[in-house]
Amino acid sequence: MGTGLKITAFAAALAATFGTAYGVGKGVDPVVARPAGHAGHGEPAARGGTEHGGHGEQGGAAELPGGLQIAEGGYALDLRTPRLAAGRAAEIRFAVTGHDGRPVTAFRGEHGKELHLVVASGDLAVYRHLHPVRAADGTWSVPAELPEAGGYRVFADFTPGDTKDAENLVLGADLAVSGVYAPKELPAPSATVQVEGGYEVSLAGGLAPGRTSELKLSVTKNGRPVTDLEPYLGAYGHLVALRAGDLAHLHVHPNEGGPGPVVSFSATPPSAGTYRLFLDFQHGGKVRTAAFTVAAGGHLAA
Repeated sequence: MGTGLKITAFAAALAATFGTAYGVGKGVDPVVARPAGHAGHGEPAARGGTEHGGHGEQGGAAELPGGLQIAEGGYALDLRTPRLAAGRAAEIRFAVTGHDGRPVTAFRGEHGKELHLVVASGDLAVYRHLHPVRAADGTWSVPAELPEAGGYRVFADFTPGDTKDAENLVLGADLAVSGVYAPKELPAPSATVQVEGGYEVSLAGGLAPGRTSELKLSVTKNGRPVTDLEPYLGAYGHLVALRAGDLAHLHVHPNEGGPGPVVSFSATPPSAGTYRLFLDFQHGGKVRTAAFTVAAGGHLAA
């Protein structure tokens, strides 16, 4: 084949390749992530979080729920302890870097803390709400012991204080825990769970995709209503919700009320699916956790 003919054939093949790619691009909607703020309590916003903002859609484009990105809005989660060993006490170290790439040292306090750190395993069998301490150079650290091997997600929930208009963010990073890995099945949905110490927590309410719903959790001990729950992080309960599969951080907003036996929250799941709810409550000077499995669209009546 002559040189001119070879070039012509190559050009035709190249054009066909780009034409095919264009056709695929036109046939599949692109996934677009827009920078998103996290509204204050009671304000609607467009992406996920844990207690600090609303969700839905703005401008017709869906935004990513919180915790799925390691960086957003010029800030990034720098996890300096990417690996741990199962069952061994260790220290998790990290920093939040700002627009200049340096660790942020100014944060706006929320719920009594500058930053909230949650660690959860990929199968949602292990959950930890930790309280790290920040050094003067912006490095955070907290002791942790994770009992099971596997992939984990570390969530940092914070509002930067280095700029006037900074909004709340929930950033996430992967953490590997070495050891023999045996993933667990997600517990079946249930309206009542038992908690150590003779406590029982019941859930009334449900989750509706794209809509705000109320979740009511009632706490009893040895069959009697607990009417003297103690404040924890500025409220009588702290609820974290994660979507099974990708561990998207769901918005949950605490409602007024307390000190028990009922604590109430408003939740807005961004999609259908199964969610794991973790309620932290304090009584008798100790924080305990009740975990529920809830399907968005389902309803549990305690």
